[in-house]
Amino acid sequence: QLQASGGGLVQAGGSLRLSCAASGRTFSRNTMGWFRQAPGKEREFVAAISWSGGSTYYADSVQGRFTISRDNAKKTVYVQMNSLKPEDTAVYYCAADEDDYRIPTLTSDDYEYWGQGTLVTVSS
Repeated sequence: QLQASGGGLVQAGGSLRLSCAASGRTFSRNTMGWFRQAPGKEREFVAAISWSGGSTYYADSVQGRFTISRDNAKKTVYVQMNSLKPEDTAVYYCAADEDDYRIPTLTSDDYEYWGQGTLVTVSS
């Protein structure tokens, strides 16, 4: 029900925008998040946005470089990634919290719906 796209190969310092489109149901009342998993590492939190878009949260490692946003009319969540670094290389997953109106959480276990992931590769 979540389809992530927008990944690719980019040089360090470059930018990418990932999109996550929902189908089959709306998540307009739900927190949405982005997580990533680098090779050989555990999945980690990247960013989250409240149902209204009024509150956003970021991992320290991406604060100031990434911006999460959402368009509920289009059922799509975005993450704009600027000043990319080689350590941002990972498969990026979007996720949705099933509980309506819950305050965003940074814990992957709190997200019940997951997209298939899109690969971001940042070359040095």
